[in-house]
Amino acid sequence: MKLRRGRAGGGIRRVRFLGIDYGTRRIGLSYGDELAVATPLAALTEADEAKRWAALRQLLAQRRIQEIVIGHPLNMDDTPGFKAKEVEAFAARLKAETALPVHLVDERLTSYEAESTIAKSRRRDVRASGIIDSRAATLILQDFLNQKYGLPPPPEDL
Repeated sequence: MKLRRGRAGGGIRRVRFLGIDYGTRRIGLSYGDELAVATPLAALTEADEAKRWAALRQLLAQRRIQEIVIGHPLNMDDTPGFKAKEVEAFAARLKAETALPVHLVDERLTSYEAESTIAKSRRRDVRASGIIDSRAATLILQDFLNQKYGLPPPPEDL
């Protein structure tokens, strides 16, 4: 694993990432660093968009996030659809407001994968809580970290 060295004292520089699964109702969140392990955070479920943005800015500052990774929902044929354009606008606004690097990562089927781990009878309640969105954000960020730090994908069958 490659670690960046800091300027002062030659110590290891921490790199902090925020993973986002963007939605107009909920924003799933995850956190990762140079250890290359993504962990889910509580989703932003506030109905008011201005309050969601304020909470997101506060989280970025509290966790001292240095790079943002956002799921890019391309169609199965690699074309950007309506949702992808919404995400691109969100990413552009986030980059403009924070001046942080923003990475768009293919997120096809991550919400499906995140939802598949929850019993069908519980999905409606769990979906409203944002847990599925944050699990999807974790999958998105983990994929990015695996590529960035050269980690192999997990084995399909154990």
